[in-house]
Amino acid sequence: MGENKFRIEPKTQRGNETRVKPPASGSSIFSGIERKLKLETYFEEGFPVQYLPKILFAMFLSLLYISNTHYAEKTTRQINKTRTEVEDLRADYTTLKADVMFASKQSEVARRVKEIGLKESLKPPFKVIVEEGEY
Repeated sequence: MGENKFRIEPKTQRGNETRVKPPASGSSIFSGIERKLKLETYFEEGFPVQYLPKILFAMFLSLLYISNTHYAEKTTRQINKTRTEVEDLRADYTTLKADVMFASKQSEVARRVKEIGLKESLKPPFKVIVEEGEY
């Protein structure tokens, strides 16, 4: 049988004396976390494959959470943009409606058609009655 090439030996031997490797002394945040959690003990005998499905599931849930947050923010921005567009269109509609109502008043129509030579009729309208058989 072949030898285990992935196993990390914590002890080194020199002659007759046996020494234990001192822990890495770093001043970074990550080295402090590594010392507190003692992660080296998990990897002494190789990579712990039995935890791999749980780790992958946690990573999948994290990615799902992040993508859901981005989608929600994008949707919120789109809703706000649409809301401002609706407010602008409503203001345009109100302005145009007021302009049309003003332009369709009888006095305004009479003033505009006076320029082309038409006059306002002073006679009231009458109903044309057609007997059966006359048409």
